[in-house]
Amino acid sequence: MTKVIIAKTKIDCEHLLGQFLDESHFDTVINEDTDCYLHSEDESNVAFKFRKNYFSKQQQDDAYAGLREAATPTQNRGLAAGPKGEKCGGREWATEFQLRVLEFFKKQPENSVIKVDVAQEVELLREKYSDAGSSRGLVWLSAKVKEDEFDFEKWLKKAIKMPIKQRKEEARGVEETYISDTTYANVVLSGIAGWFDRYPRIPYGRATAYTQHSYDKFKLSFPFLQTLDRGFAELLPTRHSAQRAAADQIDPAFLVPQTVFTTITVNKTFRTAAHRDAGDFSNGLSNLLVLSNNGNYTGGYLILPEVRIAVNVRPGDLLLVNNHEYIHGNTPIELQDETAERVSLVCYLREKMLELGSKEYEDHRFNYVESRRKNKEHRLQRRLWNGISEGMWEESEWYDYLEKNGGRQMVEKYHPKAYEKISTLEDLFA
Repeated sequence: MTKVIIAKTKIDCEHLLGQFLDESHFDTVINEDTDCYLHSEDESNVAFKFRKNYFSKQQQDDAYAGLREAATPTQNRGLAAGPKGEKCGGREWATEFQLRVLEFFKKQPENSVIKVDVAQEVELLREKYSDAGSSRGLVWLSAKVKEDEFDFEKWLKKAIKMPIKQRKEEARGVEETYISDTTYANVVLSGIAGWFDRYPRIPYGRATAYTQHSYDKFKLSFPFLQTLDRGFAELLPTRHSAQRAAADQIDPAFLVPQTVFTTITVNKTFRTAAHRDAGDFSNGLSNLLVLSNNGNYTGGYLILPEVRIAVNVRPGDLLLVNNHEYIHGNTPIELQDETAERVSLVCYLREKMLELGSKEYEDHRFNYVESRRKNKEHRLQRRLWNGISEGMWEESEWYDYLEKNGGRQMVEKYHPKAYEKISTLEDLFA
């Protein structure tokens, strides 16, 4: 028999984001088949559905073999990676105080009639943010700092005495020269399998690195993932239907076969801090599944502090959970022997995958970028150029390439305005 919990309200837990959760953040531990809703027993209000021992031993073993190696050391997990330590690898974090000072200097008006005691304002910022540490994931570029023997406090003493205009320019220079524009988090074992959407530096849909290089291993997980899909459809038919409709708009080459999933996040013995998931299809639902080589670990409960519930997800269990709307994180994970591993999975449909064209079209985008990058005679060629430039997908160079390699029909399908100017001229001289 399935237990049903209807939460009367969601507790405000925004202050917990980025922090580790523990026993003080839940009152109830779920160890049995349970459905949890907010306000009413309706699928639109579901917080989670949990089923014990849903997957076969064979499916679990194959999925473990097929996915565990996707989790590699990474610093791109943001809030989920937890509170930051004193350093990011060997690099120093840019503290909140330092960043606030730079912002204050850059924004100070040059022609203000109100005189500001800069030294006093800096000390007020120091008092307010000196204990804040790093919250933005920015680091000092250690090589450049060392090369120039840059010391923020020594620079600050000089900057306070500078004229406003010079101080603004100095602050911009410090930010651009010595602080990385890449954000970092703590190093954790996490990775992705499946397929990924475009983003500025990689402007084409593609298989993740793990999927591309280890597809035969990845395939071992398909029976497990297909069983998950069936469980999703059975337990939450409306949400599954919505995700199925979205998946049907995506080239099947970007989907795990016979599922509504494009992407799998794989975490290896990684205790996540309080966070919400992002990037998954908002009208569907996420999930959390656990695999292990021997099950010799304790802890790792998934906590939903807003309803003060923790779920003890063990290997073989199915948890469909609204990770998109509910803050969640894990209790500590304690391995009972040196070989034990706990691998957790989140399988989802990345919403931005809906922006992709066909696999063939995305491959043409990849090949076009590569052709430009490798073309030493290209007008934009420069040292370490990645083949990408602003506005490149609305230029005749791309249209000509796509027409030559994919045909005019493909150009018209994905770039309907490509021939408008040509057609107008043809009509003019007809």
